[in-house]
This record gives sequence, C-alpha cells and structure tokens, in this order.
Amino acid sequence: MESHKGTIVDTIFRNSENGYTVALMEIDNEVITITGFFGTDITNETIEIFGKRIKHPKYGHQFTVEMYNSVLPSSLDQIESYLSSGLIKGIGDFTAKKIVELFKEDTFNIIQNHPEKLLEIEGIGKKKVEMITKSFVEQIDIKEIMMFLQKHGISTTYGVKIYKQYGKNTINIISENPYRLTDDIYGIGFKLADKIAYSLGVEKSSPFRSASGIKYSLFEYAANGHSYVPYKLLIDSVCNLLEINIEIIENEMKNMAFQGKIHIELIEDERVVYYLPYHTAEVNVCKNLINLQNADFNIPENDILDYLYLIENESYIELTKMQKEAVIQSISNGVTVITGGPGTGKTTIIHSIIRVFEMMHKKIFLCAPTGRAAKKITESASREAKTIHRLLEYAYGEEDSNLCFNKNEDSPLDCEVLIVDEMSMVDILLMNNLLKAIKTGTRLILVGDVDQLPSVGAGNVLRDIIKSNSIKTIKLDTIFRQSLGSMIVQNAHMINNGKTPIFNKKDTDFFFMRQNNNKEVLDVIVDLYNNRLPSKYNLDPIKEIQVLSPMKKGEVGVIELNNKLQASINPPSKLKKEKAFGKYTFRVGDKVMQTKNNYQSVWSMTCDDGKVSTGEGIYNGDIGYIIFIDEIEQEIFVQFDDQKEVAYSYNQLDELILAYATTVHKSQGSEFPVIIMPIVWGPNMLLTRNLLYTAITRAKQLVVLVGFEKFIQIMIANNKINNRYSALDYRLSSIYSAYENLTDFSN
Repeated sequence: MESHKGTIVDTIFRNSENGYTVALMEIDNEVITITGFFGTDITNETIEIFGKRIKHPKYGHQFTVEMYNSVLPSSLDQIESYLSSGLIKGIGDFTAKKIVELFKEDTFNIIQNHPEKLLEIEGIGKKKVEMITKSFVEQIDIKEIMMFLQKHGISTTYGVKIYKQYGKNTINIISENPYRLTDDIYGIGFKLADKIAYSLGVEKSSPFRSASGIKYSLFEYAANGHSYVPYKLLIDSVCNLLEINIEIIENEMKNMAFQGKIHIELIEDERVVYYLPYHTAEVNVCKNLINLQNADFNIPENDILDYLYLIENESYIELTKMQKEAVIQSISNGVTVITGGPGTGKTTIIHSIIRVFEMMHKKIFLCAPTGRAAKKITESASREAKTIHRLLEYAYGEEDSNLCFNKNEDSPLDCEVLIVDEMSMVDILLMNNLLKAIKTGTRLILVGDVDQLPSVGAGNVLRDIIKSNSIKTIKLDTIFRQSLGSMIVQNAHMINNGKTPIFNKKDTDFFFMRQNNNKEVLDVIVDLYNNRLPSKYNLDPIKEIQVLSPMKKGEVGVIELNNKLQASINPPSKLKKEKAFGKYTFRVGDKVMQTKNNYQSVWSMTCDDGKVSTGEGIYNGDIGYIIFIDEIEQEIFVQFDDQKEVAYSYNQLDELILAYATTVHKSQGSEFPVIIMPIVWGPNMLLTRNLLYTAITRAKQLVVLVGFEKFIQIMIANNKINNRYSALDYRLSSIYSAYENLTDFSN
C-alpha cells in the first residue's frame, strides 16, 4: 500500500451524505488527484494517505485513498492557512495572522489548552474565545473519532453515519457496547459489530454479546419467515453462533424476557421464543380479526341478490352460484377471505363487491402490499388502489424523526369497506399495522392465492387465517370458460394439483425447451430474450419480457443472468455512461429494481398537462430504467414504470439491482407479458411446487421454461410447504372454539 503526506489545496467534489471526496493534494512539489471517503471537509488540511494509484478511463491518473490520518500543520504558513481556512469558526485571515505572529509554533497548544491567552489578541473577546475553542475542539474530536473507527475496521462510509448518530460521545458509546451499532446504524449487523467488539477486546461471554447474538438469531429466523423459534432450536443456534456456554445464553434469555425484549411461552406443549414485536403483532392480529368478524350487519340475502341482478344486467355478465356466494358473504360478514388461482373469477367478484357497496353508498378503499400489485388492481378494478404503506400514511411522526404509520387506532382509516388484494404477500407486522387502523364495523375483504409463495416477512397470515377455520372463506376452484383457452391457466392448476403440465401445444402460450447443461440453458435464455421472442412476437424485451429464476447465485442464478442479459441487450458504449457498484455495473438504459421500501425517496413526474408533480416513496419490487447518470453530482436517475423519476446518489446504489432477471420471490404481486424461467438443479427448499406455480402465474401472454424436464417433475412432486413457525392459526382457532363453546353453553 502506497502512502503520502501532503496538504489538500482544493476540493473538487464532496458528497455530504457519505463523505465521498475528489480533491487535489500537494505532495513533494507535485499535485495529485485523490478520491475516497472522508468524515469531514479536508480542504486546506495536512493529511497522510494510504492507498493506490489508478488510471480512470475518463479522468486519468488518480490516487484511491483506503485509509488516512490527519496531521496538524507544523510550519507557520501552514498553521496560518489552516486557521484561516474556515474550519475554525471565529477566525478569519487577519485574526489568523495575528494569532500565529504572537504564538508561533505553540498556536495549537494555546487554543486547546490555554485559550484565555487568546484575549491578548486585539479584537478577540470572551465570546469569540469560546467560539474558537469549541470549533477547534470539535475538529479535533471528529478527526480523533474517525481515526478510532478506522483503527477498528469501520469504513469511512459507516464512520460518517456513526458520528452523525453519536456525535462526540462516539468513542465512549462504542467502547462500552459496540453491539449498539446493530440497533442504531442501518447496514451494520451482528457479525460486523462482533468483529469490532473483538478488535476492542470485548469478552466472548459479555452479556451485550449474548443479547445481540440472541436477537440476531431471532432476526435470522424472522428473515426466513418464522414468527417464533422453538426454545431448544434457538439455544442451539445461538450456541453455534457465539461458541459460549449454554447457561450464559439461557440466563441472558431470561434477562431479556424480564426486560420485555423477547417473549417466552408454551404453544401446544412446546416452549417457544418470540422477538417481542412479532408476539405483539400476532396477538393483536388475532384480537382485531375476531373483533371485526363479530360485527353484525343483518342484511337480508334477498337484498344482496337484488343488487347482483342489477349488476348482471348493467355489465352483461352472469355470475355463478359460487361467485354470488362470495359476494353475499363479503357483504354479510365483518371479515371474508376469497382465495383462488388464475382464471377462477376473483377479479369479477371484486368488481361485483365494489358495485354492490357503491349502490349501498358505502365508502370503499382498495390496497395491496406492493406498488406493482396496487397498480394491477387499479387497472383491473378501474378504481384507485394504494399500497398498504401509502394507505396507512407511513412517514415521519409529528413529534419525532422516527418513521411510523400515521393511520392507526387513534387516527383510523375513513372507510366502511377495505379490500386487500395479494394477501399472500402480507406479513404479520404489516397485517398488525393495517388492522390497527380499521374501525370496528368496517368490512374487511382479503383476496389472494393461498397456493402462491408466502410473504417475504415473518408469518403465514393468509394460510393461517384459512387454516384456523375461524374466518369465513370462499375457495374458488372452477376455471372460467374464457380462461380455458390459455395453457398458462390450465397448467398452473395442473401443477397445483400435482400433475405434469402440457408443453409445446401448437398455437398456445406455454413452452418447454429441453437442454443438456446449464451453459446451454443460459445461452438459450439470452437468445430468447434478445432475439427469438422479440422477433417472433414483436416484443420490447426490456419492458415486456421478464426472466425469473429460483436462485440468486449459480450459473443460471439472477446475478449471472443479469450480467449476461445486460451484455447482450445493453452492452458498454462510449455513448452510455455507467457506474460500477458491488456485483453490478449500472449503465444508462438498464432495467433495474428497487430492493427495499424507501418512504423518503423523493420522486417527480411530468403529467399529461405538462405540470410536474412530486411525492415521496419508492417500494421494494418497483421496476424502472436508468435514464441518466450524472458523474459530477454522482447521481443515477431512474424512471419507474409509473413514470416517476428518482435520483439515486452513489451511496444509495445498494437499493438497486439489475432486473433483466429477478427471483420468483421478488416477482410476487407483479404481472409480465412474457416470462422465461430456467429449470435446473437447485436447493430442495427452492425446487418446490408453489415456487413453480407462482412463477408461471406471473405471465399474462407467454411462458417459456428452459432446462431439464426431471427438475419440473421434482418441483411438482415437492409439495412440502416450508413450515413456518407461526401461531396465528392456533390463536384464532383457540379463541373461536372458546367462543363457540360459550355460545353452546348459553343455548
């Protein structure tokens, strides 16, 4: 690693959010361009840098800084320049010259340790002395803190975030408990905090470490969909992670339970452990569903049938007996679940339910878990649907800077009917926040396909509600005549019933292309995407074809597919700017996806009348296209499917991935004209019937599967739904049984 010591003579660019800096540094009568992340503005500072020289294809020779140390200037000219640079408040050019003339090389010692001597300078009073001293100490503190963080393996990017969070107390806070970082700093997880703790000499048996390890293990299970963890399984997991005595872990778990951080209880004679928010959510969801379900609307069925007769006449449709039953139950009950696969009439039922409530002059809200799912129901229902987060007004609270749902039990939703689509995607925490905002007496209608993949977040809400037999549920299983011509619909139901789908039927919409190895699979998918399908069906591949894969990694995983598809459809060009970040290089024209909910992300949109509207919020799964890269401001501009434009600073690029290919899980709630999917070997937990079913039901016009037929058979045979540790069904059925017993007793 090369090192140099010199003075920063000019700062060309600095990103105040992450500290990324481009500057000119004078070393040994030579001026070099340096780039790197710095905790403060380093203009006019003397620093020692460590890193390497590179040749940038556009900007030429640069020095990339990996580490640096601040060095207070030593010559009188440098000291005067430093004081007059603007870093120290209260000192200008004239005052800096006077201070250095009087105190010479002892200047910094005087300011830091004997500031009262500054009163000897004409024009400096007590208030200015306080200002100068405070500003100087702050600069020293920041440098000391950044050096401390760097010494213990914390990058400057995280260092800036940590300093903003803890200020001058940073060193004391981290030295006392480095595991606080996992709670307070986004992006720092247990393993990084554990490395920092090790560097600081924290004991392996520290209670801070035990508590953080327990919490980390619970989060890991939650990330895999579990609301709770069996006690013994959790103990084993934490032991393997921390490599400490079981008694220490059990004692810390008791302590965390006493402090209200976790919850331990018996469920069907098994001791289980919840991270407290998941337990609270599960209990509240159960309670609120029962409360809503018990509402008595007392509407005669004949009245509803009269409304349906009018709807059939105005819409020129004829509802089946099951569809009418679904509408009747939705009108008559406080909570109703409608579940069914593609082509079973869910959209027609939603239309009919909405029309009946409109005739009854009821106020109706529609929502879905994701932006793409909300857009889909908006188009199919011809009425606005919002994401659940937008409906609940997820934003900063009025009294603090924390994000929260502004619609809740104290400020409920102003509607009489709420229809939630794509319910299989709703996790237990989101369901809890939704139910808290619904007034008693509001009808709740939950629509979804229970055979699709469950939510990414913890819980198994839709499946548990249906399994509990406590909430009125209508299961649709008849495919309507207009959908029978689609092999996508027929094959989806065949797969769901454990049968082999019908491939390659002439003039249909479902094809399978057999290949001999993974390289052939990859090559065929790229050719289908870039050449064959666009040519045959007149498609825009970037906007109308979506490649779905069960896996992120591997020869035909999402990462490799994206790199190959990008190289084929949007190769490097002197006319297109690009930015390398992590596993990907982002290029103008690329298809990208937002990977997390960002409720503060500011967007703008030009309306048809030429007016520009603005708002906040880009959501996990939203797909867009890179339209511009600003290398000076270090921003990438993305236009999303709904025409919203968002500027991403370079330090926000961890929120984006290439999206020519995406995982099946990420595609939930979306529809695409055409999907292509590799069928190859993968982990047993991914080669499942419901994953294949979910993938093919994303397509509206065409499905092309590429790979090995034996793995289709393996997926269809693997109907083992990954068991999730959740107890919503248990809680609902227990309360419902108790209620039924009370009713029987009273009779």
